[in-house]
Amino acid sequence: MIKASTDGQLSADAGVLLPVMAPRLQADVHPDGYADLALWGAGSLGRVRFSPITGPYSYAPNRLVSKQGGVFVGQSLPVMLISGVILQGVYPARRCAWWHEPDGRGAKAKASRGGHRQIFEMSWGVLIVEARDSDLRIAGGASRDEAERALDLTSEAIITEAAEYVARCDMMPDADPLMRSMVSQGIHAALSSVRRDENGAFAGLAAGQAYSAPARTYYRDGYWTMQPLLTLAPEAVRDEIRLLAKGIQPDGEAPSGVILTGPAQSDAWQRFVADCKANPKSHKRAVPEYHNRPQDWWSDHFDSPLFFILFLDDYFGATKDASEVQLHWPTVRAIMDRYLSLAGPDSVLPLKPRNDRDWADNVFRDGFVSYDLGLFVGAMDAVARLGEGHDPTLAEHARKTAILARQEIEAKLFVPATGGYLDYGTPGSFVEDHLALDSLTLSRFSAISEEKAIGLLRAFETRLETRNNQEQPYGSWGVMCAYPPFKRQSDLRSKTAFPYRYHNGSDWPYWDGAYAEERLRRGLGGARYALTRWWETCLDNGWIGAVEYFSPPYGRGSLLQGWSAMPAAVALKYGLDAANSEPMS
Repeated sequence: MIKASTDGQLSADAGVLLPVMAPRLQADVHPDGYADLALWGAGSLGRVRFSPITGPYSYAPNRLVSKQGGVFVGQSLPVMLISGVILQGVYPARRCAWWHEPDGRGAKAKASRGGHRQIFEMSWGVLIVEARDSDLRIAGGASRDEAERALDLTSEAIITEAAEYVARCDMMPDADPLMRSMVSQGIHAALSSVRRDENGAFAGLAAGQAYSAPARTYYRDGYWTMQPLLTLAPEAVRDEIRLLAKGIQPDGEAPSGVILTGPAQSDAWQRFVADCKANPKSHKRAVPEYHNRPQDWWSDHFDSPLFFILFLDDYFGATKDASEVQLHWPTVRAIMDRYLSLAGPDSVLPLKPRNDRDWADNVFRDGFVSYDLGLFVGAMDAVARLGEGHDPTLAEHARKTAILARQEIEAKLFVPATGGYLDYGTPGSFVEDHLALDSLTLSRFSAISEEKAIGLLRAFETRLETRNNQEQPYGSWGVMCAYPPFKRQSDLRSKTAFPYRYHNGSDWPYWDGAYAEERLRRGLGGARYALTRWWETCLDNGWIGAVEYFSPPYGRGSLLQGWSAMPAAVALKYGLDAANSEPMS
């Protein structure tokens, strides 16, 4: 349906949805004649209808161009231009997000007109649409002042900013069209995750489009999203670390994410949380214990504190900014103490309680979880490195803990029958011993020997790369995150209850990138399949933007997911060695 062009852009005869993310404004633009608008920190603003945009079409990050006009998104201010169309209607949102209930009479925006402008003021945000001839300029804001300032940006200036942004994302111009377009869209997902408030200050790394209300930022999503940002926007990584530090408790516990809700909607969010706790059966999409503290998005996630330490370590490795390490060292010490206290007798490996609170948040994993233990070893190594100069006692404790942890992992978690490591469980009791791609953390953070790491990657190649697995029924479509499906149905909930769906075997591009990197840094070759097959599937299905996850029987998750920038980050890190690691499929 969509073809990669030699200039890194995408061409299509039939229009497809264009996902838009900019520092403030975000949207889904449908070429057949409507756009759904939202604003970071405010949520949904409404829908604008217009005459269809006729093809053929050329797509690039935050841009669509056709013979009659196109869609262009400003970067400096929350405004977009849709040219070559006629306005057909504006429909302001009745609520800012799914959790926000309108009042009994139905929420109604205050509407007014001024010249060519229609203005809609809601309690949480403002939408202004200006129609002149065949051009629409659409602006959003947390206030009328912000939206009106955005409209000071002329159509010509918006087009220029859009072009400059496309050029900024085009970071692998010497690659073939498929790889070049993947990198461009992946870098777009990372750069557009950097959000701003109405005053232009940093306001968190967004996980993707669906997270604007309440605005929130995540530990694990942020860690993978920031991999390309370490060189492209290190100051954003620093500021993200400072935001995430606010979510870590004195005992080292941390939630899945930190809520960054602005004053305009915080009262509504707190009313929703209070109502969830008072009437849990009436709220299917929120469980009271997910929100133990006002700023928490789902309290007490097993992997989040470890990611905070890894964040610090990667940031220091890229910038040598020791001041951030010093600033957060008490937090690092609390996190280390927490995980050491979670180990069983005569062990250093922290045991995960039976809950669904790590990245596989549809699976009740417990005991030894390879994914979490890889992060643990990586965090201990990080503490050993970071503490050498100013806390040698803690650094030495961490170093010794990492050595013991490696020995235990080898003795207790290796599965000879697969060449991999158990997903989770307790040896001698129940273990889920299928191949799980998230056990890549064991390789990434050198928690296992080089020989075992190569064996693990070979096992993934044979069983998780769908081109090599003839048992799964859908042909060659990408890299499964787990295979075979989970054995114990009682450990699963929601989407993961179905084989090949979500954590039960979907392709997650961020894991594809991590997997490709492990192959590339060991010189194994074969990385191109992981880097690009998911992107080919996206283009075949008409999905523009770095998709969150997908599988043939169940379709896709969200578009423009920040951590799905990982394949692009890896391709840039290894250059044409990655692009040419194997022929195009």
